[in-house]
Amino acid sequence: MGITGRAGWRLLGSGRASDVYEIDEAWVLRHDREGYSDGLAEAALMERLRAHGYPVPRVRIADSSRSELVMERLYGPTMLEALVAGRIDAREGGDILARLLRQLHAVPGRVVHLDLHPENVMLTPDGPCVIDWANAEHGDPGLDWGMSAMILAQAALADERFAAPARAMLTALLADPGDLTEDGLTQARRRRAANPTMTVREVEVLGVAEELIRSFMA
Repeated sequence: MGITGRAGWRLLGSGRASDVYEIDEAWVLRHDREGYSDGLAEAALMERLRAHGYPVPRVRIADSSRSELVMERLYGPTMLEALVAGRIDAREGGDILARLLRQLHAVPGRVVHLDLHPENVMLTPDGPCVIDWANAEHGDPGLDWGMSAMILAQAALADERFAAPARAMLTALLADPGDLTEDGLTQARRRRAANPTMTVREVEVLGVAEELIRSFMA
């Protein structure tokens, strides 16, 4: 069926590759500007994860398309916004990320998110909820841990505003580094290097970021 036309809809937010528009108080539409995602595949995966009790937004597959995903409107800050506002501390944020990764990897089918970081976790009144499943696939949980660790390590080295909390969050995430594998970390660095949305500075610090993560593995 689908929803046509975004003219006049209120823009709620924009990311590196997509925009989110308000439909009404209960639903939003995410429009992929760059053609990176498949909204229909993403919606189907999210429905399956919800069926297993994983915290993701509800979706309306019939109203979605490859470039536009209609999903539940969530209320509450992102984890990053909550950190900036002082509503949670960095260590608690890292603990939440670790818990969400372990819960995801317990779902049958070896689903990996591959972009689980503070901007993709909404802290709703019902608890943390994970958004943006555009990069998700079936694969090795060690790679998922490697991707989250690399994102935090890059932020700790390349983003002066969030360097300290990102490092503290990384420390909490890898308090028990047993789920992170050598191959997972190696593959994560390769994927981050090939990501077209990386800034020059983010690419420059990849090597040092990997060394920082290995210090926790040691």
